Amino acid sequence: MKIAVDIDDTLNIIDRAGRAGEYIKHQNLPFKLVDPNSCAFIEMYDWKEEDVLRFIREGGITAFTDAEARKWAKEVLEGWQKDGNEVVILTARKKNWFENPEKLSRDWLEKRHIPYDELVADVAFGEKGKYCAENDIAVLVDDSIEACLDAQAHGVRAVLAVNRCNLPRAKEIRYGGANWRQIDAAVRHIISVIETLGRAE
Repeated sequence: MKIAVDIDDTLNIIDRAGRAGEYIKHQNLPFKLVDPNSCAFIEMYDWKEEDVLRFIREGGITAFTDAEARKWAKEVLEGWQKDGNEVVILTARKKNWFENPEKLSRDWLEKRHIPYDELVADVAFGEKGKYCAENDIAVLVDDSIEACLDAQAHGVRAVLAVNRCNLPRAKEIRYGGANWRQIDAAVRHIISVIETLGRAE
């Protein structure tokens, strides 16, 4: 069975407030903090996308390259593969932000020895469900409510990687987990249900 997994805030933990705050303070920029709990740089301060892109180009990209992997993520993905499942890393990282999002993502994954079978980048949150449906992916694990809702709308089971950003809306997604052991349990339950339904047909 194919399982798609997001990277940012799903496989890793990004310190947006710390990295952006340091940059803004060091550069003596006028931007004000809007939402310290946001999981998007663009929504954290009252700045525009060009300001965020400048921040990324001037060293902010290390927020992604140096991000820590979430505990148990590596072991869970290894377990899925061991059981015969295929892991597809599916990220919304865009070319205009990262130039080569595939290489950046591959380097991060390989440095942390996180296993996967395929890597796909630059798929927008609102298009992940369609991508999964078109590529025979049964389950999507993502921290984006939008991506999970899109998956569900396309008949793909979604598991929300619950964090402080999406917690207020977490109940909109049927399955979820606040850590990778809980995510693993949800995915294994879904696989069991799919296999049971398949045998019943």
